Amino acid sequence: MSDVGDVTEMLQAWRGGDRRALERLMPRLYDTLREMASVRLRREGTQQTLEPTALVHEALVRLLGADTDWQNRAHFLALAAMHMRSVLVDQARARLSAKRGGDVVLVTLSHAESAEGQRIELDLLALDQALSQLHNEDERIARVVEMSYFAGMEREEIAAVVGISVPTVDRDLRFARAWLNRVLS
Repeated sequence: MSDVGDVTEMLQAWRGGDRRALERLMPRLYDTLREMASVRLRREGTQQTLEPTALVHEALVRLLGADTDWQNRAHFLALAAMHMRSVLVDQARARLSAKRGGDVVLVTLSHAESAEGQRIELDLLALDQALSQLHNEDERIARVVEMSYFAGMEREEIAAVVGISVPTVDRDLRFARAWLNRVLS
Protein backbone atom coordinates (compact mmCIF):
# COMPACT_ATOMS: atom_id res chain seq x y z
CA MET A 1 0.00 0.00 0.00
CA SER A 2 1.24 3.48 -0.78
CA ASP A 3 2.23 5.77 2.05
CA VAL A 4 -0.51 8.24 1.04
CA GLY A 5 -3.15 5.48 1.13
CA ASP A 6 -1.78 4.23 4.43
CA VAL A 7 -1.95 7.74 5.91
CA THR A 8 -5.53 8.11 4.68
CA GLU A 9 -6.49 4.81 6.33
CA MET A 10 -4.83 5.83 9.60
CA LEU A 11 -6.64 9.19 9.54
CA GLN A 12 -9.95 7.43 9.04
CA ALA A 13 -9.16 4.82 11.71
CA TRP A 14 -8.23 7.53 14.19
CA ARG A 15 -11.40 9.46 13.38
CA GLY A 16 -13.29 6.20 13.94
CA GLY A 17 -11.92 5.94 17.48
CA ASP A 18 -8.65 3.98 17.08
CA ARG A 19 -6.27 5.93 19.33
CA ARG A 20 -3.28 3.85 18.23
CA ALA A 21 -3.82 5.03 14.65
CA LEU A 22 -2.89 8.58 15.72
CA GLU A 23 0.28 7.27 17.36
CA ARG A 24 1.25 5.56 14.09
CA LEU A 25 0.16 8.54 12.01
CA MET A 26 2.02 11.42 13.64
CA PRO A 27 5.55 10.16 12.94
CA ARG A 28 4.63 9.97 9.25
CA LEU A 29 3.22 13.49 9.09
CA TYR A 30 5.25 15.34 11.70
CA ASP A 31 8.27 16.11 9.51
CA THR A 32 6.00 17.41 6.75
CA LEU A 33 4.11 19.59 9.23
CA ARG A 34 7.35 20.90 10.72
CA GLU A 35 8.70 21.75 7.26
CA MET A 36 5.45 23.57 6.45
CA ALA A 37 5.85 25.58 9.66
CA SER A 38 9.52 26.33 8.94
CA VAL A 39 8.74 27.58 5.44
CA ARG A 40 5.85 29.64 6.76
CA LEU A 41 7.95 31.25 9.49
CA ARG A 42 10.89 31.90 7.12
CA ARG A 43 8.52 33.72 4.77
CA GLU A 44 7.57 36.10 7.58
CA GLY A 45 10.93 37.80 7.23
CA THR A 46 10.77 39.15 10.78
CA GLN A 47 11.67 37.89 14.20
CA GLN A 48 9.20 35.31 15.41
CA THR A 49 8.46 34.27 18.95
CA LEU A 50 7.21 30.93 17.66
CA GLU A 51 9.57 28.19 16.59
CA PRO A 52 8.39 25.72 13.93
CA THR A 53 7.87 23.01 16.55
CA ALA A 54 5.66 25.27 18.67
CA LEU A 55 3.66 26.34 15.60
CA VAL A 56 3.09 22.69 14.65
CA HIS A 57 2.06 21.75 18.18
CA GLU A 58 -0.37 24.66 18.52
CA ALA A 59 -1.88 23.96 15.09
CA LEU A 60 -2.22 20.25 15.94
CA VAL A 61 -3.98 21.03 19.21
CA ARG A 62 -6.52 23.07 17.27
CA LEU A 63 -6.76 20.59 14.41
CA LEU A 64 -7.07 17.42 16.45
CA GLY A 65 -9.64 19.06 18.70
CA ALA A 66 -11.88 19.88 15.74
CA ASP A 67 -14.60 17.54 14.57
CA THR A 68 -13.35 17.01 11.03
CA ASP A 69 -13.59 14.07 8.68
CA TRP A 70 -10.33 14.15 6.74
CA GLN A 71 -10.56 12.86 3.21
CA ASN A 72 -6.87 12.06 2.84
CA ARG A 73 -3.32 13.16 3.64
CA ALA A 74 -3.50 16.28 1.45
CA HIS A 75 -6.79 17.34 3.05
CA PHE A 76 -5.28 16.88 6.52
CA LEU A 77 -2.27 19.02 5.54
CA ALA A 78 -4.54 21.69 4.06
CA LEU A 79 -6.47 21.89 7.31
CA ALA A 80 -3.20 21.99 9.26
CA ALA A 81 -2.17 24.96 7.10
CA MET A 82 -5.39 26.78 7.94
CA HIS A 83 -4.77 26.22 11.64
CA MET A 84 -1.16 27.46 11.27
CA ARG A 85 -2.56 30.61 9.67
CA SER A 86 -4.92 31.00 12.60
CA VAL A 87 -2.09 30.60 15.13
CA LEU A 88 0.08 33.16 13.31
CA VAL A 89 -2.77 35.66 13.01
CA ASP A 90 -3.62 35.27 16.69
CA GLN A 91 0.03 35.83 17.56
CA ALA A 92 0.22 38.91 15.32
CA ARG A 93 -2.93 40.33 16.92
CA ALA A 94 -1.48 39.78 20.37
CA ARG A 95 1.79 41.51 19.40
CA LEU A 96 -0.10 44.37 17.78
CA SER A 97 -2.23 44.78 20.87
CA ALA A 98 0.77 44.65 23.19
CA LYS A 99 2.74 47.15 21.15
CA ARG A 100 -0.25 49.33 20.15
CA GLY A 101 0.56 48.86 16.48
CA GLY A 102 4.32 49.08 16.72
CA ASP A 103 5.23 45.59 15.59
CA VAL A 104 3.38 45.00 12.34
CA VAL A 105 4.40 41.74 10.69
CA LEU A 106 5.15 41.94 6.99
CA VAL A 107 4.80 38.78 4.94
CA THR A 108 5.74 37.90 1.41
CA LEU A 109 3.40 35.94 -0.82
CA SER A 110 5.75 33.85 -2.92
CA HIS A 111 2.91 32.85 -5.23
CA ALA A 112 1.62 36.39 -5.45
CA GLU A 113 4.47 38.09 -7.24
CA SER A 114 3.79 41.16 -9.28
CA ALA A 115 3.89 41.06 -13.05
CA GLU A 116 7.47 42.35 -12.87
CA GLY A 117 8.44 39.43 -10.64
CA GLN A 118 8.72 41.59 -7.53
CA ARG A 119 7.57 40.09 -4.28
CA ILE A 120 4.66 41.77 -2.56
CA GLU A 121 5.07 42.45 1.16
CA LEU A 122 1.87 42.53 3.17
CA ASP A 123 0.83 43.09 6.73
CA LEU A 124 -0.20 39.67 8.10
CA LEU A 125 -3.36 41.04 9.70
CA ALA A 126 -4.34 42.87 6.53
CA LEU A 127 -3.71 39.66 4.59
CA ASP A 128 -5.90 37.70 7.00
CA GLN A 129 -8.69 40.24 6.66
CA ALA A 130 -8.34 40.25 2.87
CA LEU A 131 -8.42 36.43 2.74
CA SER A 132 -11.56 36.43 4.86
CA GLN A 133 -13.11 38.91 2.42
CA LEU A 134 -11.97 36.78 -0.53
CA HIS A 135 -13.47 33.73 1.18
CA ASN A 136 -16.83 35.52 1.22
CA GLU A 137 -16.52 36.33 -2.48
CA ASP A 138 -14.97 33.06 -3.70
CA GLU A 139 -14.36 30.34 -1.14
CA ARG A 140 -12.44 28.07 -3.52
CA ILE A 141 -9.90 30.71 -4.51
CA ALA A 142 -9.35 31.65 -0.86
CA ARG A 143 -8.73 27.97 -0.02
CA VAL A 144 -6.27 27.66 -2.91
CA VAL A 145 -4.33 30.69 -1.62
CA GLU A 146 -4.29 29.30 1.94
CA MET A 147 -3.01 25.92 0.79
CA SER A 148 -0.39 27.46 -1.47
CA TYR A 149 0.82 30.18 0.86
CA PHE A 150 0.26 28.87 4.36
CA ALA A 151 0.88 25.17 3.68
CA GLY A 152 3.34 25.48 0.84
CA MET A 153 1.40 22.74 -0.92
CA GLU A 154 2.25 21.90 -4.52
CA ARG A 155 -0.24 22.79 -7.23
CA GLU A 156 -0.99 19.10 -7.82
CA GLU A 157 -1.80 18.56 -4.13
CA ILE A 158 -4.05 21.62 -4.07
CA ALA A 159 -5.85 20.40 -7.18
CA ALA A 160 -6.46 17.01 -5.55
CA VAL A 161 -7.79 18.48 -2.29
CA VAL A 162 -10.04 21.05 -3.93
CA GLY A 163 -11.11 18.77 -6.78
CA ILE A 164 -9.99 21.00 -9.64
CA SER A 165 -7.35 20.81 -12.36
CA VAL A 166 -3.80 22.14 -12.01
CA PRO A 167 -4.45 24.84 -14.67
CA THR A 168 -7.44 25.97 -12.59
CA VAL A 169 -5.16 26.21 -9.53
CA ASP A 170 -2.81 28.37 -11.60
CA ARG A 171 -5.69 30.61 -12.74
CA ASP A 172 -6.98 30.89 -9.16
CA LEU A 173 -3.53 31.93 -7.93
CA ARG A 174 -3.19 34.54 -10.69
CA PHE A 175 -6.65 35.89 -9.90
CA ALA A 176 -5.88 35.94 -6.16
CA ARG A 177 -2.61 37.80 -6.78
CA ALA A 178 -4.43 40.50 -8.76
CA TRP A 179 -7.32 40.61 -6.28
CA LEU A 180 -5.01 40.88 -3.24
CA ASN A 181 -2.95 43.53 -5.03
CA ARG A 182 -6.07 45.61 -5.58
CA VAL A 183 -7.56 45.12 -2.11
CA LEU A 184 -4.33 45.62 -0.20
CA SER A 185 -2.98 48.56 -2.20
